[in-house]
Amino acid sequence: MAETKRMTAEQVVSYLLEEDGVDFLRESLLWVVQQLMEAEVSELIGAEHGERSEERLTHRNGYRARTWATRAGELELAIPKLRRGSYFPSFLEPRRRSEQALVSVVQEAYVAGVSTRKVDQVVESLGLRISKSEVSRICAGLDEQVEAFRQRPLEGRYPYLWLDAKVEKVRDGGRVVRKCLVLAYGVHESGYREVIALDVGEAETEAFWRSFLRSLVERGLSGVQLVVSDAHAGLKQAIGQVLGCPWQRCSVHFLREALGHARREQQPMLAALLRAIVNAESPEQARELTGDALERLRAPLPKLAALLEEAEEDLTAFYVFPADHWTKLRSTNPLERVNREIGRRTDVVGIFPNDRSLIRLAASVVIEQNDEWLVGRRYLSAHSLEAILDQEKADKDREETRELTAA
Repeated sequence: MAETKRMTAEQVVSYLLEEDGVDFLRESLLWVVQQLMEAEVSELIGAEHGERSEERLTHRNGYRARTWATRAGELELAIPKLRRGSYFPSFLEPRRRSEQALVSVVQEAYVAGVSTRKVDQVVESLGLRISKSEVSRICAGLDEQVEAFRQRPLEGRYPYLWLDAKVEKVRDGGRVVRKCLVLAYGVHESGYREVIALDVGEAETEAFWRSFLRSLVERGLSGVQLVVSDAHAGLKQAIGQVLGCPWQRCSVHFLREALGHARREQQPMLAALLRAIVNAESPEQARELTGDALERLRAPLPKLAALLEEAEEDLTAFYVFPADHWTKLRSTNPLERVNREIGRRTDVVGIFPNDRSLIRLAASVVIEQNDEWLVGRRYLSAHSLEAILDQEKADKDREETRELTAA
């Protein structure tokens, strides 16, 4: 009997690594994945290719080409299409919108020649193919979604509005500058929270904030009863000029600022005094606690006492609203999680090649967050919002009556 020749494992690996072997491996892999796609589509449809079945849900509708980069090289896949519905192969993981935005920003920075060593490492780790046409294609698709989100009409009333800004590095005119990424987040009268706007500005000036708020009004923003933000003179003036509503100073930012004016051994006492004011059980108790805090601070920390006395009205503005809302109105903390998600991705980029790339990445993150909020639980119950919405209507009716009487 003739001896059967067998290849050792080393010989198999050596053959596959040679040119002919790589071709064989690539073709074998392509055959396997095509069979896998056909099996998945048959299960999705409820019938094999050409089979007549009463359980059939839809029909095949040709193929679409897609390139798949593998260790064996690029494979030209023919992904089946359906007449109704869609199919995506299980072995390909579609990128989320924010991940596409991150990839596009990294690619754009690399192509523009402004990448840092950190960006180079990201490009290498992601295994990206740097192509200007690919960058343009991805960016165009994302920009269309981003602009639709940023320019969407704001329907209904938004009684509460939070504003915040985050500093990012952007290349502008051949130099790297710090610009403000501003975010507006509101609670709709239905009780659901939304990210309603974001933009990039040169600095947090009154003119910029005024323009930003006016753009919200033009899109339909109405019914704002309270704006919560950090203390910025230009922003506070813009709120009064454009929205004409009360302003709540973020208690967390105020506490951080206050602690910076005290010695380390004084900070625990100061934090306890200030937290008690914004955690009071009633407006009256808050006023009493503020008076006690001022008495205790005037001698050891006169500068802080003056700061608290000046900020008292703005720190406690939220107490005139329903008690169920207080914990959500006294600070900009509702934006912190969103800012962390944005920061987790912007930190990867480091320096953005232009304003558009920053807006694209940040907007893609908040669009995903917004989608989650709109299908999740209400942030505030519609019932708890009825009181302030009814009060707004009553105030408008009284104003219209006064105008008619005066006329």
